[in-house]
Amino acid sequence: MNIKALFSAASVFFLLSFSASTSAQSLYQDLGELEGIDQLNERFVINLVEDRRISHHFEQTDLARLHQMLTEQFCELAGGPCVYSGDDMVTSHTGLNITRSDFNALVEALQLAMDDQGIAIGAQNRLLALLAPMHHEVVNR
Repeated sequence: MNIKALFSAASVFFLLSFSASTSAQSLYQDLGELEGIDQLNERFVINLVEDRRISHHFEQTDLARLHQMLTEQFCELAGGPCVYSGDDMVTSHTGLNITRSDFNALVEALQLAMDDQGIAIGAQNRLLALLAPMHHEVVNR
């Protein structure tokens, strides 16, 4: 292998490695880092309690703690420095009888909060993709 081909292969490997290692970090940055994620979840929690389709699920909820746990969770998922300290999703949602419609309303509330925050669609989609696997842990528990 000549030096030019070796350099090209090394460059491609470096770019792929750099891209893979920074994709989560860039989501954290795209969400506005910890301050932006905190603001996002403030708006998200307001949307949840104002949505008459699902507000009943939050009547007995400590909203300050919900806000804190969502911020930790989103921060960690997005590749930030946070560590989620809440219960797992199954434990948190067992017995709440959350339906698919409830879950969809929650996702809409999050999307509205992200729109209000001015988060780019690509970043919204990346966050939603990280949260989507939780559907089976939340619905009808």
